[in-house]
Order: sequence, then structure tokens, then C-alpha cells
Amino acid sequence: MMEGGKKQCAPFAGGGGQFPRLFPPPFAFKMPAFHWPYPLIMMFRRLKAPSSLGFQKLAHDLVHRRYRFRQFVGIGFLFVLTFLGKPEEFGALGRTLFFSGTGFAALGILIRLWASGHVKKDKQLATTGPYGYVRHPLYVGNHLITLGFCLASGLWWSVVAWAAIALVFYPGTIAHEDEVLHRLFGKTWEVWRARTRALIPRLTSYNPGEKGEWLLAQSWHNGEPVIIAILVLCLAYLSIGL
Repeated sequence: MMEGGKKQCAPFAGGGGQFPRLFPPPFAFKMPAFHWPYPLIMMFRRLKAPSSLGFQKLAHDLVHRRYRFRQFVGIGFLFVLTFLGKPEEFGALGRTLFFSGTGFAALGILIRLWASGHVKKDKQLATTGPYGYVRHPLYVGNHLITLGFCLASGLWWSVVAWAAIALVFYPGTIAHEDEVLHRLFGKTWEVWRARTRALIPRLTSYNPGEKGEWLLAQSWHNGEPVIIAILVLCLAYLSIGL
């Protein structure tokens, strides 16, 4: 292209005559060697920061919003115990640990199944069934299931590992859920919270006059049967060789 008797270079592709953000402009290639660091530095400064790739957000969430990762960490931990556990190596003790652990896991599964048939997430405050005894029965079930897997696997370090995981993830998770329920249900939640504890059940229901209705369809909607099937398969895998 000629303009004013001088040859002009066509702009690089990038729209609007602008040079691509990730590359040095063409004049950089005619620079003396001692000027080369400048366009290279500018190129790397224009590269997307880790935050835009999700790393900074991931780090932020791990510190301030750990509740988002609780389910993945918990399920992953159970899979680790399933595939690393070797209860058959301990003979009679291993069998005793396995069947004891299976009992705890079964109790946890029943509690979760009971709770999942009562809860209607973000639509109605569940205060009947297990929610009349404890605010977070699903988490009570989680702890019993994981304790059961720790025993059934025969891995001594698993109890310590789970205690550490629970301390890292569950307090923030419970605080977050309580905050959400308080925002949604206000005074009703305040009355319920005043009469129930987060993880330690009452001896009697706080509203004995309301039995509530357990619905299999509601439990299925919450995905509980699928979770139970996975847990049963994991326990069956652990039992191989006993």
C-alpha cells in the first residue's frame, strides 16, 4: 500500500488495525538486540493472569469458600479408602473391623435416606423427621458413613485424616448453610435453631406434634438412592477376599 510516496506495511490481523495483544508489534523485529527485552516483557504482561484461568479463584474459594469442595473431597476420600483398604490382611481383626464399619456405614446411610425424604431444598424449611432432632442430619450421616469406611478399610491413618478433613470443611459448610436458611426463612429458622443443635441430636423431637411425611420421590429427587448404590458397591469391593 502506498501513501504519500512511502510504502506502508499492512496491519497484522487482529481487527481495527490493532496488533494482536499476545505478540510484539512488527517494529519490534527491527529493534537493536538490546531493545528486545521490552516487547517481550510487554507480551508476557498482556498474557492472561492466573486469575482469569481460574487458579486465583480456586485458591480464594479453598480459603474462604471451602464448603464448595466438601462433597468432592468426601466422596474422593471414600474412594481412596475403598481402593487402598485391605481388611483381609488383618485376619479375624480385619473381619471384625469390616463388619463393625459396615454397621456404622449402614446407620449413616439410613439417616441420610430418612433425611433426604423430608428436605425440600430452598423451598421449605425441614423441621420434621430427623430435622426435629438435629439441624444437619445429612452431615451426621456423612460422618457415620465415613467412620464406617475408616474401620472397614483397616487403615489406621484414615480416622486421623478424616478428622482433619472434617475440621477443615464442615464448620464453614454448616455456617454457610445456616446463613442461607436464615436468609430464606427468617424467624422460623431462628426458633428452630434455638431448639436444635447442628450435629448432636436431641433426645426428643423439638416439635413432637408434627411427624412430617417421608417421600421416596423426594429422596430420589435429591439423588440419595444413587449415592447409596455407590456406597454399597464400595463396601462390596472392600469385602473381596474376606
